[in-house]
Amino acid sequence: MKIFDVHIHFPRDWEKPDADPAPLIERLAEVATAAGITKGCILTGGRFGPTYERGIEILQEYPDLFVPVAMIDPEVIGRDEVKELHAMGYRGLKLIGVARRYDEPDYLPTYAAAERLGMPVLFHLGVIGGGIDYSITHPRRDPQAAAMYRRMQEMRGRWPMRDVSAERMSPVHLDTIAQRFPDLRIIGAHLGNQGNYEYATSIARWRTNVSLDMSGGETIERHAVELGLIGGEIGIEKLVFGSDCGMDDIREHIDRFEAIYDQLGLSESDRERLWWRNAAEIYGFEEPTLAEE
Repeated sequence: MKIFDVHIHFPRDWEKPDADPAPLIERLAEVATAAGITKGCILTGGRFGPTYERGIEILQEYPDLFVPVAMIDPEVIGRDEVKELHAMGYRGLKLIGVARRYDEPDYLPTYAAAERLGMPVLFHLGVIGGGIDYSITHPRRDPQAAAMYRRMQEMRGRWPMRDVSAERMSPVHLDTIAQRFPDLRIIGAHLGNQGNYEYATSIARWRTNVSLDMSGGETIERHAVELGLIGGEIGIEKLVFGSDCGMDDIREHIDRFEAIYDQLGLSESDRERLWWRNAAEIYGFEEPTLAEE
């Protein structure tokens, strides 16, 4: 079965940020292919990682596997810049850590350009994770978490403090965008994220052009089962797979979802939609179909 992963971050060596990233992409291609991924959106550029120019140069070496998606700051990437990114070869956009709410009027020309160019937009939703997940571990009892804590403390001074708010990245704001741009293909990450599931499911329920990715890790996966989100509160056709993890964890991530689908008793048709077809339709690799009368 083919797998479309809509949420893969461009790999980076945080210890050697200036190192050539091409070998990391080469290894990612090997790991992703071995895990069963046949298409993967690579989120590139922006605040971290290579420039847009270098990113597309590397990714164009893997046209059958990787779909270049530009990470953008809508404070500086407007209508004209989106056109330039599309001309370079980027086929989607990703937003996270914005300075104002996603539905800020000044951001609308960016979405208008994406709509006209057929570029899906992936929006991070809710609290930004990373580092230590205190819902499952703590540095006081876990040596691995303690090592991560020390590393985070050491890295803190290398980057400027970020002006980030989960409220600005609420799924509520996708409702405004979806209604203003009905042909813009929107993906909300992490099923809306903790605390946002009800808003996210409501918007996916009523907005034709809004889908949700299921990335976010084991806590969100557990909630997806416990709250009946997959195929219950959110229709199967509205969900896509995203890993959003280190490359060495992709295979385990896929295995966990296989187990979830078994637990839910999903049909082969439903699994094919979740693994491949929904995302392939969003990115134009499959033609959407309607039920016969």
